[in-house]
Amino acid sequence: MFFKKKNPIGLDIGSNYIKAFQLSTTKTGHELAFAAMLPLPPETIVEGAITDKDKLVASLKELMKKSGVKSGDVVAGVSGHSSVIIKKITIPVMSESELATSIRYEAEQYIPFDISDVNLDFQILGNKAGEEGQMDVVLVAVKKNVISDYIEVIERAGLEPVIVDVDSFALNNMYEANYDITGNKNVALVNIGASKTNINILQGGLPIFTRDSAIGGNLHTESLERTLDISREDAERIKKGQAVEGVSPVDAQAALNTASDEIYTEIYRSFEYFRSSVGEEDVSEILLSGGTVMMKDFPSMMAGRLGMQVEVVDPFRNIRISEKLDAAYIKEIAPVVAVSVGLALRREGDRE
Repeated sequence: MFFKKKNPIGLDIGSNYIKAFQLSTTKTGHELAFAAMLPLPPETIVEGAITDKDKLVASLKELMKKSGVKSGDVVAGVSGHSSVIIKKITIPVMSESELATSIRYEAEQYIPFDISDVNLDFQILGNKAGEEGQMDVVLVAVKKNVISDYIEVIERAGLEPVIVDVDSFALNNMYEANYDITGNKNVALVNIGASKTNINILQGGLPIFTRDSAIGGNLHTESLERTLDISREDAERIKKGQAVEGVSPVDAQAALNTASDEIYTEIYRSFEYFRSSVGEEDVSEILLSGGTVMMKDFPSMMAGRLGMQVEVVDPFRNIRISEKLDAAYIKEIAPVVAVSVGLALRREGDRE
């Protein structure tokens, strides 16, 4: 009988779905003990911000009821270019305690929000290569009202929020738990959801560039609606590979390809910005996650368009799936739940 310890529920609240995952810690590693997904009513979440708290509370309660979970600690994720700022900065070498004292002063130079309106955090990456007396730091600022809205909703649903993390860093947790982080190659973790894309470029497992973009799979839906003059429901069916009466598969694929090219172009621009601003080696590999990557041929088309190695992530590469769960289904949705798994890997004692 292995010793098992319950960990917090990783809660990823996207614009289309709520995803909740919980891991157990055993003597032999992590095991997925709980998994649930539920579609959200439209416009409940817009650009990472909660626009209808009552609907979200009701959806969370429904998710927990269906799953038989009455309460529990929660690690929630936030993202969005309009509410979350992540920057790699270079400052004089100092201790973590010294930086904690001076972080507000340092942040004022880089954060485009009123400093009193954000919660700040940081991670020291180490000494700056080639610059004596300087060190690299990842600075994170999240608007206080966004955090307070998430905390309020989670508490109203009967759950206990213990950590609010950033989606990009949750992807980092998932990657560290499942992949080899040794070496200095630059790996881009790219999570493409319905209305946003998170890009986190890692070197040796450490983040050296992070960017959120307000672009995602909704582009495919809108392109199908506009080009083929069909309903949103029919557009979603086509995205899932289903046939729709009166719609030519060739025309549908052309509309999908047009939207995909927009997404590839945005990702390419982010990589170009990385090359020009960070001055590191080029990105050598892309690890894809998010609902959009489930579309037929999307990853292979990206590899062709960008001329790079593209792999779809497996967040359960080193995590066992409980025999009580439907392993085939979990593996099928694996790319969609990478952020949830990363959030579930967080511990209350970790830096927020």
